[in-house]
Amino acid sequence: MNLEFGYVSRKRISLKGRDFLELQDFTPEEVWAILKTTRLLKKRRKVPQKLKGKFAAMIFEKPSTRTRVSFEVAFEELGGRALYLSRNELQLGRGETIADTARVLSRYVDLIMARVYRYETLEELAKHATVPVINGLSDINHPLQTVADLYTIWEKFGKLRGLTVAWIGDGNNVCNSLLIGASKLGVNVIAATPREYMPSKRYIDWALENSSKSGSRIEIIEDPEKAVEDADIVMTDVFVSMGQEEEREKRLQVFYPKYQVNSNLISKAKKKVYFMHPLPAHRGEEVTDDVIDSDYSLVWDQAENRLHTAKALLYLMF
Repeated sequence: MNLEFGYVSRKRISLKGRDFLELQDFTPEEVWAILKTTRLLKKRRKVPQKLKGKFAAMIFEKPSTRTRVSFEVAFEELGGRALYLSRNELQLGRGETIADTARVLSRYVDLIMARVYRYETLEELAKHATVPVINGLSDINHPLQTVADLYTIWEKFGKLRGLTVAWIGDGNNVCNSLLIGASKLGVNVIAATPREYMPSKRYIDWALENSSKSGSRIEIIEDPEKAVEDADIVMTDVFVSMGQEEEREKRLQVFYPKYQVNSNLISKAKKKVYFMHPLPAHRGEEVTDDVIDSDYSLVWDQAENRLHTAKALLYLMF
């Protein structure tokens, strides 16, 4: 595979100039190009300085560990420079419109990555920016996380098609993106969520549409034990995300302890099963220490791969 392109089935894939807001906008071949480029770049940390002289603006309405560090390191390993911009350091939200911010930043930098509370903010940035915009997280999706998750699974199993992921807990933004990425590449997803916290209907509909082409199986149920029966991977996320603190008591009453991933739930899955979590984890709530720190936990590989997949995406975008 030539590092200038992602080759999939002898086909050159370039994402040059594209926004990366939603995985549904990308073909299975394009997602595979990111994964295969990730594999090469992970083996070769020293690569051509493709982004030399390039600058990225990183907008963070919500703080982050993995998104900030992985993206900043990825950009700089490729020769560029990433600028961290918190909400308090911008006029965004303090009188200046999102459109005006997008127009101004486009005059300074070559790319905008934004981690925001509302997906509409990303859409507005992309509409008015003249440089590519990357979704670092929103309230409804988290495509960067899903690409890293799919790569981690592929890295461990050597394949994706036909594997089964059991998602346990909140049908949140990570779950929404997982449904899309998995259904495009032939991965089964059985999501066990409370009825009032199911994934977005739009994402379920997209996933079902994708699965009709890829042959994957998508199911949304309420029973965690049933969900893990045939699982190769059990995945979860926090019950109370950033910005939902006022709902904490209500959410814990619904999710805990029924949707906690613990050794008892894991025992209902296949003998050789792996655990994944996007982090940060609220230990003792959605997952117990003996699971997240176990030999079958892929959490730390998953976190590391946020760097390599970010670098692969940037490489293909430029």
